[in-house]
Amino acid sequence: MRLTKPNVNGLKIPDGKAETIVFDDQLPGFGVRLRAGGKRTWIAQYRVGTKQRRVTLGTVEALEPDEARRRARDVIAKVQLGGDPQVEKHTARARAQDTVGSIVRKYLSTYAERNLSAKTLMEVRRNLTSHWKPLHEAAAHSLRRSAVASRLVEIATENGPFAANRARAYLAAMFSWAIEQGLVDDNPVAGTGRIAKEVSRDRVLADPELRLIWEYSGSGEYGVIVKLLLLTGQRREEIAAMQWDELDLASGLWSMGSGRTKNSRKHTIALSPLVLELLQGIEHRGDRALCFGSRKGPFSGWSKAKLGLDERITAALRAENPKAKPMLAWRLHDLRRTAATRMADLGVQPHVVEAVLNHVSGHKAGIAGVYNHAAYSLEKKAALTLWSKHIADLVGDFY
Repeated sequence: MRLTKPNVNGLKIPDGKAETIVFDDQLPGFGVRLRAGGKRTWIAQYRVGTKQRRVTLGTVEALEPDEARRRARDVIAKVQLGGDPQVEKHTARARAQDTVGSIVRKYLSTYAERNLSAKTLMEVRRNLTSHWKPLHEAAAHSLRRSAVASRLVEIATENGPFAANRARAYLAAMFSWAIEQGLVDDNPVAGTGRIAKEVSRDRVLADPELRLIWEYSGSGEYGVIVKLLLLTGQRREEIAAMQWDELDLASGLWSMGSGRTKNSRKHTIALSPLVLELLQGIEHRGDRALCFGSRKGPFSGWSKAKLGLDERITAALRAENPKAKPMLAWRLHDLRRTAATRMADLGVQPHVVEAVLNHVSGHKAGIAGVYNHAAYSLEKKAALTLWSKHIADLVGDFY
């Protein structure tokens, strides 16, 4: 019997049975399953090796016989080509449960938390759980490149182009891991472009530029951070997350634990008189552990604050000369490079500059670093004092 709508409507379950299957005479494997509760579904049945498989195609009410027959032919054709539609269906269902958000959680718990330093882990977690949160509900295996590219533009608008580049890199790394784990087949980040072109930086700021930055950074929280970046040569994130219990103002020392530095090494910085003056001017806000910032975390809002600083500098330059060009583009990290370069110009030895910056390179790289535990405390203090005096002489009338 060829299964048609009238024929199927006339079928009945034999007495004493809970269900029965009736197969089509013209298309082997195509049939309809009738259950005692009244449900009727189209099926395709086939054999893989010694095992019998069955795939549900849809209900009789929702699917016309011709469409059900067509789907059955597709199933049988896949089997003849070596496929297994039932396994594919289960795989597809499992993949639908692997959302971007679920993979983020698996990546952080099974890989990132075990293999990344505390500092890097914090950045990876923040990027994946915050910047990419709008895509968390999407099925990971079907996430399109266009969705990733669109979100990158949004991140760049909200947080700046370089933040978008970092977010892109972290997501790409996560999907590469997911491919290795068999969770996805493709990396949707592949083929997307960086929002901003990044090149190796070698910008060293001149004294007149340092004077402008110091003067127009202001006396507020951001201004203090900018000045500390210049005077200490430390990293932006390290100063932004400075904690009161790390500071010994009486002894003039700032000590960071291994969990607070990029290379996971403890680091102590001698505080010059000018740095101490800046720190003593910071208001203690209740029992807040962090020196900067007003929310739960450290200081944020870098892009907006930097833009304001650049605008103030440009306005000052044009007040003197309406045709003056803006100061050559610069980044906060240039302050660290400038401090290192200019300390060397002032006669500080390279290994001492490295110690000030907490770099693991040169004389402390590789096996040499295992045996060279010298902290160079006195040398670091002398270097930072010398550099601080140079800045004080340069900007003395602005503080």
